[in-house]
Amino acid sequence: MAPRLSRAEAHACLVGPGLPFELAEIEARGIRARDWKNAPPSLAAVLDRSAAYGERAFLVLDDGRLSYADHHSLVCRFAQALHERYGVDRGERVAIAMRNLPEWSVAFWAVTAIGAIAVPLNAWLTAEELAYCVVDSGTCVIVADGKRADLLAGCGQDLGLRGTVVVRGGGDAGGAGVARWEDVLAGADPAPVLPDAGIAPDDDATIFYTSGTTGTPKGAVGTHRNLIANIMTVAYRGAVRQLCRGVTPVWLGGPQPHPVTLVPVPFFHVTGCHSIMAPGLFGGSTLVLMHRWDPEHALALVERERVTNITGVPGMVLQMLESPRFAAHDTSSLIAVNYGGTPPPPRLLGRIDALLPGVDAENGYGLTEASSLVSYNAGESYRRHPDGAGVPTPICDLRIVDEAGAALPAGARGEVCVKGPNIVRGYWKRHEASAETFRDGWLHTGDIGLLDADGCLFLLDRAKDMLIRGGENVYCVEVENALCTHPQVLDAAVIGKPHPVLGQEVAAVVQVAPGSAVGEAALIEHCRARLAAFKVPAAIDLRSEALPVNANGKVVKRQLQEELFAIAEDRSVCGGGRANDEP
Repeated sequence: MAPRLSRAEAHACLVGPGLPFELAEIEARGIRARDWKNAPPSLAAVLDRSAAYGERAFLVLDDGRLSYADHHSLVCRFAQALHERYGVDRGERVAIAMRNLPEWSVAFWAVTAIGAIAVPLNAWLTAEELAYCVVDSGTCVIVADGKRADLLAGCGQDLGLRGTVVVRGGGDAGGAGVARWEDVLAGADPAPVLPDAGIAPDDDATIFYTSGTTGTPKGAVGTHRNLIANIMTVAYRGAVRQLCRGVTPVWLGGPQPHPVTLVPVPFFHVTGCHSIMAPGLFGGSTLVLMHRWDPEHALALVERERVTNITGVPGMVLQMLESPRFAAHDTSSLIAVNYGGTPPPPRLLGRIDALLPGVDAENGYGLTEASSLVSYNAGESYRRHPDGAGVPTPICDLRIVDEAGAALPAGARGEVCVKGPNIVRGYWKRHEASAETFRDGWLHTGDIGLLDADGCLFLLDRAKDMLIRGGENVYCVEVENALCTHPQVLDAAVIGKPHPVLGQEVAAVVQVAPGSAVGEAALIEHCRARLAAFKVPAAIDLRSEALPVNANGKVVKRQLQEELFAIAEDRSVCGGGRANDEP
């Protein structure tokens, strides 16, 4: 066993000239940035690399296993079908609307490998929201599981599709242009070869829709370079972790590892896609999928599959650790737990140290617009600053700016801005929003934070009126608008209710008309008919008096937060919502 290195020593062993993770200055779309010199040129190259893992299991769901070899073959066959049956060319959009299934990965890699653009859709969305994203993106083909296919078929809109491919829909797919997954594959060459699509690193690869402040989602357009930058960042983090544990990584001549990763988060978000699924394929991981989140089932999977890594939201990890069944399961295979999306509960790190001794804990900060990871907190730095979001990845620059956009010194509070090859090129067909958010290569995140003297990021607040429920962005104005469509509602303010697993739940304070008899349950049902399930308030406080406002007439939400929720420093996990129920 090699000597254990510090993180600084491990970094030096990986990033210098001639080393596996050498850094180089590049120019992409007129913006200069620091990138991984040895990064693959496209997602097609990443896919081709994966074939070398052969019969190793790539995706595990229940009792089913899909090997790397079979996955590669299916991708090639579906890519051929997209091109020949549906006429999908470079730059055209293909949407994916399903829960985590092996077919999700096959569809994603097939689309991107032929130079088309994958549009992963949030499987929690309503039919109207799904339809909006399909039409806005100009999607020509959609790959959907049975539930999402039925939603779209019943939306009452002409979506302008050439075809719908239904995955695990059961029975006859039916309808014009609708075909079953197995029938589409049956018509493809059983041993096709991917065409050379001539993909360049800065070609568009993905459109991930993120909620908009006006209630209309915006499509963040990611390139092959963006996504691969994050793949390499995840690989770098893994190599650093190995060197710190006294293990020689494969990049420096060590044995080929076989990570086994539990996947409790959806592929339709950048965490699941960019930081788990795509790096997993690149590094030869076995990904263990879950039908829905359940801590006891997660523990059983850790034991059965000898899981080495878990990536999710902090509350998931805490739920597992505090499960009454924890001690009944063998968790000795675990090497690392990674989490982000919401601030981790203060006691989480101590629980990991006590119940999973020797397991590395890492807390990350990222955004859709940054192709996932921006900074991460690990090792001794995490223990020194358990409330911090860590230091930037080697390819990211961070700065804090004031309202005029001027950089602020260490310790000053302002907006967090990020620069790097992972920053998406902008929003699909949203020129004004793109110009506001992406300036001179810097992503203006809307997050308020500070950098300390050591370069550690601390997140303090959000400039955008938004809360995060289990990793899902919920823009408050959208929920407020839905509430205010009720005839008995005069005003509404949406705030985050602390939740031990989800981080936050949606809550609202509502001023109702004098003499109104409308109740909380009725208003929740009113929202349920208009919003995706994760946006519907879990609690509503009804008032007859006006909501508190400041001198500018804006509702003082911090006052409402303090009135309604006494946020303890430490909270125990209780029953209730799950962070990744089946959509």
